[in-house]
Amino acid sequence: MGSLVKQRVLRTIVLLVLGVYFILPLIAMAEFSTRGKGGSRSLESWTSIVDDEGLMEALVNSLLLSVTSAVLMLVLLVPTMAWIRLRLPQLQRLVEFLCLLPLAIPAIVLVVGMAPLYAWVNYFLGDSPLTLTFAYTILVLPFAYRAIDAGLAAIDLKTLAEAARSLGASWFTVLWKVVVPNIRVALIGASLLSVALVLGEFTIASLLNFDTLQVQVNLLGKRNAGVSIAVSLLCLLFAFVLLFALSYVGQRRRQTVAEEEVSLGSN
Repeated sequence: MGSLVKQRVLRTIVLLVLGVYFILPLIAMAEFSTRGKGGSRSLESWTSIVDDEGLMEALVNSLLLSVTSAVLMLVLLVPTMAWIRLRLPQLQRLVEFLCLLPLAIPAIVLVVGMAPLYAWVNYFLGDSPLTLTFAYTILVLPFAYRAIDAGLAAIDLKTLAEAARSLGASWFTVLWKVVVPNIRVALIGASLLSVALVLGEFTIASLLNFDTLQVQVNLLGKRNAGVSIAVSLLCLLFAFVLLFALSYVGQRRRQTVAEEEVSLGSN
């Protein structure tokens, strides 16, 4: 009983310390972004966000990039990883190595390698910021791979796939109606991680001369620090909301599974 109380006290202390560590910078950012003239408080920096056309355009570009990168990542990884687990398990280590490789290569090195390729991409597809989808998909592969791999490892994929195939389901049906529903939480986690990474990426967009949110925030910091801090705080709060949404979805999923198990057990 005493050890249990000590564990709870220790857990509470750790959570309080971490909470202060993360919350204090946010409070400082909010305080700085609301400073007005003569020591007064003003929301001018926050209202200027909407009035800045360049910033709003960059925000839209980053949001579209986050969606397109997440979708392309799922389209590439989910079928590939499911097929390898079912039919080509000997290639699993190779695919894992390739997916985790961008994590070991600095972003500046990736840009040096991508720059000649993007000269052709811009030639054929134009210079739209959405072409960064290809670069960002590579960038999010390590994080998305781990999330999806954990989801696939948690289910008996081979048994589920063979059962569906024995009932006449096509491979597309197996993937869409069997695999995807069973790893839904993992897919959501991979997507949210991708969105958070894309919204915070600066190096590749800046060196390839594309106008994204972080590039605009960097430019704003040179002429209006208050607006820059306000936008950065909004990005951080948005990332926290995504993480809370992920934890909520995961909790709801576990509750649903537990209720289904209880229902089956009672029957």
